[in-house]
Amino acid sequence: MDTKYIFVTGGVVSSLGKGIISASIGKLLQTRGYKVTIQKFDPYINIDPGTLNPYEHGECYVTVDGMETDLDLGHYERFTGIHTTRNNSITTGRIYKTVIDRERHGDYLGKTIQVVPHITDEIKRRMLREDEKEENLDFVITEVGGTIGDIESAPFMEAIRQLRWQLGRNAVCVHLTYVPYLKAAEELKTKPTQHSVKELQSMGIQPDILVLRTERHLDDALRMKVASFCNVDLECVVQSEDMPSIYEVPVNMQKQGLDAAIMRKIGIPVGETPAMKSWHDFLNKQRNAKREVHIGLVGKYNLQDAYKSIRESLNLAGIYNDVKVKLHFINSEEITPKNVAEKVDGMAGVVICPGFGSRGIEGKIIAAEYTRTHDIPTFGICLGMQMMVIEFARNVLGYKDANSSEMDTKTPHNVIDMMEEQKTITQLGGTMRLGTYECELLKGSRTWEAYGEETLIKERHRHRYEFNNQYQEEFESHGMKCVGINPAANLVEIVEIPDLRWYIGTQFHPEYSSTVLNPHPLFMDFIKACTHGATKA
Repeated sequence: MDTKYIFVTGGVVSSLGKGIISASIGKLLQTRGYKVTIQKFDPYINIDPGTLNPYEHGECYVTVDGMETDLDLGHYERFTGIHTTRNNSITTGRIYKTVIDRERHGDYLGKTIQVVPHITDEIKRRMLREDEKEENLDFVITEVGGTIGDIESAPFMEAIRQLRWQLGRNAVCVHLTYVPYLKAAEELKTKPTQHSVKELQSMGIQPDILVLRTERHLDDALRMKVASFCNVDLECVVQSEDMPSIYEVPVNMQKQGLDAAIMRKIGIPVGETPAMKSWHDFLNKQRNAKREVHIGLVGKYNLQDAYKSIRESLNLAGIYNDVKVKLHFINSEEITPKNVAEKVDGMAGVVICPGFGSRGIEGKIIAAEYTRTHDIPTFGICLGMQMMVIEFARNVLGYKDANSSEMDTKTPHNVIDMMEEQKTITQLGGTMRLGTYECELLKGSRTWEAYGEETLIKERHRHRYEFNNQYQEEFESHGMKCVGINPAANLVEIVEIPDLRWYIGTQFHPEYSSTVLNPHPLFMDFIKACTHGATKA
């Protein structure tokens, strides 16, 4: 079978959930036995989201090969279990940089470089994944960020228009729009959708399938109206209502025949509807969880998407532990020794979140001290782990001026420091340890038990500073054990205090590899420890 291409675009407003729809399509096709990948094309000019403020785009998600990408790739991986790479996340910046580098190299033989054909040809090449010859994929799903009509999106729309003609029945366009409900008129309005489709048609693209984002159920008469005005078959007008959970969306899309409509458009026999038993089992566990466990997220970004993968990993682990995880954001900038008890009160466990820079770190250190001395299950991730180390150095080892050299270059006790070979690199992001690295676990440790007694694991990293090995012996003799070591560079990846109920810090980001059907073992074990404490019916 030739590779089939599905293009997912959005209209009316952003944040309608193109990433969830793309991930849902991927999951539905996967359950039919097809090999699928999903990629995101972002129109902004940054090379990647690595330097973007989380308030702009939410968390930065890291692929196995170390690419800093959009958070939608996290949805793709959590839904489908596939491993994305740098070729699954493309920005306008990367496209233009590639073309300009080729021009400087003389590859265009003196031709005038233009948006059409040079930029659009490079977009098409990436959309077709021409660099990935060995994939043997059945479906490539391409989500284009933003909304059609954005000036930045124009080259991507032109590339899709050309590919639709080039690929014929091997390409399908799915367009996601919004049907608002006007409370004063007590009416659902289709006009924004009609205008959005008209805009798409003016670019030479006729959508094959419309997904209507709505807060209220749409009846068949309204769907027929949309179908008639937009030149789309009725069976290809699908509604995406608000669901209690994003994980209900694939099932809702399957009930309405979204995957079947795609296959009919492409000319593949539809066959029987897959049962999706493991997915339904997961949803049943989610619906039946009655007890609540309250977890505090100590961080500086008061924004849901800033810690998206951590939130989802905790929720997934809760479902598999038969509890509902209730997350409470605790702003680390507001934590003081006087109010920390009040802030953490009622939390069965605390996650000390990752991040960069000095803002809010003292609050994280105060929180780490409080949870350590009150034996509250605590999970420190990346910078969170480093704050646990600094707190221990200050309050147990007695080094009151202990710090990270990231925060204080002159600290005499740099328990967190940069590796020597990184200190000469000046390019922003160049000193980062990114992507998957091995970690050897200490047998008998709590972490080793959590991983099912595995000794060698692989996890994804996104950080610059490391535990200073000069202090390792002193930390261990006072009760904080270094139980995970990178075998290649002898770097400390995991610390834990075995005398406490659950007090573990990881230099890596376990949240990047937690999926719906395979929740991460550390999150599973953390929630398990929390449920033995304060839970509510």
